[in-house]
Amino acid sequence: MQNFLFYLKLGWEHIISWDALDHQLFILVLIAVYFYKDWQKILILVTAFTIGHSVTLALSVLDIFRLPGDLVEILIPVTILLTALDNLLFRRKQQQLMRINYVLALFFGLIHGMGFANLARVTMAAEQNIAVPLLGFNIGLELGQITVVLLIMLLLFLLMKRSAFRQKYWIVTVSTIAIALSANMIFERF
Repeated sequence: MQNFLFYLKLGWEHIISWDALDHQLFILVLIAVYFYKDWQKILILVTAFTIGHSVTLALSVLDIFRLPGDLVEILIPVTILLTALDNLLFRRKQQQLMRINYVLALFFGLIHGMGFANLARVTMAAEQNIAVPLLGFNIGLELGQITVVLLIMLLLFLLMKRSAFRQKYWIVTVSTIAIALSANMIFERF
């Protein structure tokens, strides 16, 4: 049980810590097109991201698939940039954009999972059975993501209720800021 809790905490910190700005920013742009009443769709979306993340972690820990760390560190902000651009390009076709986001969440989750893969490989490789560490980590990751989503949805709800702020401005503002931040991350990591 102690092992499970260690990895649960590790998964939680992977999303909640200040070092996880890239993951938090990706979640923000991914859910920016949803409204707080779409909570079920958002939960499915975040879970798709966790599944992609989990598959990559398992493949990496089992030493089946690896990418160079430097490449992954550049690809992560590229996923943010592409998702934000997608939000802007398809903002008038919201239903189509929501369907696209499920694919992006799963596929880009694979890339984001590689960002933690090297540490996970070292940490989990000593384990006899990686099922418990992976389960703990992924539950912690999912709980962290849900917490981030709840905070974002609360902010959106307050903006909508307290002002004349419209969701289309939210999408454009969030996506534009994400483009600037992710472009900066790419240049810093190049």
